[in-house]
Amino acid sequence: MADIGTSLREARMRARIDITEVESATKIRARYLRAIENEEWDALPGPVYVKSFLRTYADYLGLDSRLLVDEFKRRYERPGEYEPRSVAALHRERERAARGPLVPSWLVIAVVLVGVVVALYIVGTLGGKKAKAPPTTATHPPVTHRVTRHSKPHRHRVVARAVTLQLVPTAQVYVCLVDGRGKKLIPGQIFTAGQSIPVETASKLLLTLGNNGVTMKVNGKSVSVPASSTSIGYRLTPTGMTPLPPAQQPTCA
Repeated sequence: MADIGTSLREARMRARIDITEVESATKIRARYLRAIENEEWDALPGPVYVKSFLRTYADYLGLDSRLLVDEFKRRYERPGEYEPRSVAALHRERERAARGPLVPSWLVIAVVLVGVVVALYIVGTLGGKKAKAPPTTATHPPVTHRVTRHSKPHRHRVVARAVTLQLVPTAQVYVCLVDGRGKKLIPGQIFTAGQSIPVETASKLLLTLGNNGVTMKVNGKSVSVPASSTSIGYRLTPTGMTPLPPAQQPTCA
């Protein structure tokens, strides 16, 4: 048989086909086609590509691609890459199959079962130890409060729920006093110096004074009454004292 590359080149030239036409039809680069025609096999990517290119190129030119590929194998591939195995090798394989596997199957199953039993034993032992472990409880030391010489004992603030009013006249003065519900405690009475005015206690007191001719104590604390050209009024509650304008002062009428 003629050389592989020569056969392909002569077939292409007889068909008057340019190398570029083969490249366009087979999608094989022109430089690879020229390397095949020149049998420059080292310029190709590898034996697998060589055989694929040969098959495609030969089919395109109408040649027997199988014959060309077999010729390439015979000339350029090592015999071990394509020759069938020898009779002796096949005989050895048949003897090995007849003897069966080197390790009996029952031994493999026994080893697997032993491994499963050991694993279950380990898991059960660890689980038992964890179950017997006494529960840990967090203990907290007793809390003690230290009283240093600079600390002061805590005192609860007592919030008063009522207000107490004490009046002592120092001159002639008009007094009207009502509680939060409008009840008259001192019903618009004039007192002179030296007279006694009753002490009154309520949750809320409304007071009207004709002038500042009195001394006044609210919850035991003295309160200054300023002079005024009009009547003087106060709203008294456990939380404090608020001046009242004339329009909001009680009249005890």
